[in-house]
Amino acid sequence: MKRFARLEQILRLDPEQDFLAIYRLTTTFEFPWDYTRALELALYRTYAVPSIGRLLAQTAELTERTQKRYDDTALLLDAIVEHGFTGKCGRTAIRRINQMHRSYDISNDDMRYVLCTFVVVPKRWIDAYGWRRLSRHEAAAAAAYYRTLGRHLGIKDIPRSYEEFEKCLDDYEDANFGWDQGAREVSDATLDLMASWYPRPLAPMLRNVTLALLDDPLLRAFRYERPGAVTRSLVRRAVWMRGRVVRLMPPRRKPHYARQNREIKGYPRGYQVAELGSFPVAGIRGCPVSHQGDSTTAALE
Repeated sequence: MKRFARLEQILRLDPEQDFLAIYRLTTTFEFPWDYTRALELALYRTYAVPSIGRLLAQTAELTERTQKRYDDTALLLDAIVEHGFTGKCGRTAIRRINQMHRSYDISNDDMRYVLCTFVVVPKRWIDAYGWRRLSRHEAAAAAAYYRTLGRHLGIKDIPRSYEEFEKCLDDYEDANFGWDQGAREVSDATLDLMASWYPRPLAPMLRNVTLALLDDPLLRAFRYERPGAVTRSLVRRAVWMRGRVVRLMPPRRKPHYARQNREIKGYPRGYQVAELGSFPVAGIRGCPVSHQGDSTTAALE
């Protein structure tokens, strides 16, 4: 298969009708590593909105059970990508997310903003660091995918196009980014979690690497010292170079889902989709997954 053959396949599909197929191809074949990093950054970015960061600090899910919260969020979103909105596991994941959200007083504006980060942050990351830029076709499909997810989550006034998602995100951040002590604690815990995935002596360096990838509005909101220009340049150049190397590699032949990521550490013996999340609900079963590292389809419908 030629390097751009899958992009040609994507461009033959309709981003409004075939958005799930396009999004799967983009996230699991073309950019699995980039989408993982970008969605991590998307969720991290939401902490800088005080109403979101403060709530996450109050629940203690991201300060005391950081790995579990990371795993559960990734796996629930992953189940929808893998099984779609009508498959049993996809429906179970959506129901689980809704159950958790109903436990808190979350405004529609905050929910819509989080949805916007899932659309906009990956495109910006891939355009900067991916082995190729994200096509307009893929951006439109991502907008349609998350518009559909947003409707399933009961979010109102969802943007329709990628451009509308982008404007909504930028406007919301301009109006709402700010300092909150609880949000800073959540941010610190998240940075510590990311560093914990690697040998302990590397932790201080990895924290600096992560900070070098953050933009100035995020750094100001959390009151982090801005990394030096040389550090920022070296880190960003290194991530960009990774994309150049990937561009020379043959295309991926098998899909890679988030459940296969090495960062998912909390379920070595598998998990039930219906039991993921902060508050397990008794009596709801289904969608067993045997092991997150299995490259085959582990959650059968």
